[in-house]
Amino acid sequence: MNYLPSESRYQSMQYRRSGRSGLKLPAVSLGLWHNFGGVDTFSNSREMVLRAFDLGITHLDLANNYGPPPGSAEETFGQIMAKDLKPYRDELVISTKAGYWMWEGPYGEWGSRKYLISSLDQSLKRMGLDYVDIFYHHRPDPDTPLEETMQALDFAVRSGRAMYAGISNYPADKAREAAKMLRELGTPCLIHQPSYSMFNRWVEDGLLQTLKEEGVGCIAFSPLAQGLLTDKYLSGSIPEGSRASKAHGFLKPAHITDEKLDKVKKLNGMAKSRGQTLAQMALAWVLRHETVTSVLIGASKVSQIDDAVGALNKLDFSNDELKKLEGILK
Repeated sequence: MNYLPSESRYQSMQYRRSGRSGLKLPAVSLGLWHNFGGVDTFSNSREMVLRAFDLGITHLDLANNYGPPPGSAEETFGQIMAKDLKPYRDELVISTKAGYWMWEGPYGEWGSRKYLISSLDQSLKRMGLDYVDIFYHHRPDPDTPLEETMQALDFAVRSGRAMYAGISNYPADKAREAAKMLRELGTPCLIHQPSYSMFNRWVEDGLLQTLKEEGVGCIAFSPLAQGLLTDKYLSGSIPEGSRASKAHGFLKPAHITDEKLDKVKKLNGMAKSRGQTLAQMALAWVLRHETVTSVLIGASKVSQIDDAVGALNKLDFSNDELKKLEGILK
């Protein structure tokens, strides 16, 4: 049966301008980092992508190495694109990245022009796309001149392989330098993708201010701290199928300390008093920054996407609530 998206898909979603660009992104975007690889169930991956689009999530975020195995998330998405979403390509913002290890030899990772353009060509082939909307350099490269990396992003845009250029995981000083270079090349930096959550606040130490000054958007990944800022681990046990239960996840059982759990329980109580789930409050907390364009959620089932979009019903915090939150997070 042919997929037909919901006719009301644009009614409940909020869209925010990315920096000083003309591009708007949904306040909630879907990342295909986990649960969309070759080891995962295709029907569930497809169901999540289509539900996201039905809810107005027009931005889907990938990278060359997402899986496992690396590359398989792009292949999965390519199948969903061909089967269901091809008629709606112009309503979608698809991003991919290159920077982490992808193939053997000296040209399979980091930030050289050789690696970045080769990787992007591979990504386009896996997804069956003529272009991506955003192409990111995934992490700073200490050995390749920044000029070379930014020239490669500029070339990706000028050659028609990408509409916009972005950076990810760059500290404030490097982000400012990269934004300046791209501006001078004539391909302004559209967006920066850093990790940011209540438990991971490094971006507040200069990066958010830098992005504001440079007119660069911000999309926060891991806003739920790999699932810690949900009700998943409240009991203290590790649920089957959760991030912490998987060998290839970044959240390890050792990260779920008694101190963290105590904070999670207090935050959960506060979320309840606001009429939200913990995940919804955690997303609202990240989105309260005017510099943050979008939060990038991961999901293992459709209901988590529904829950995340529900965060948009209450994004404001009183001064008292913010003070109380700071007290818990200290």
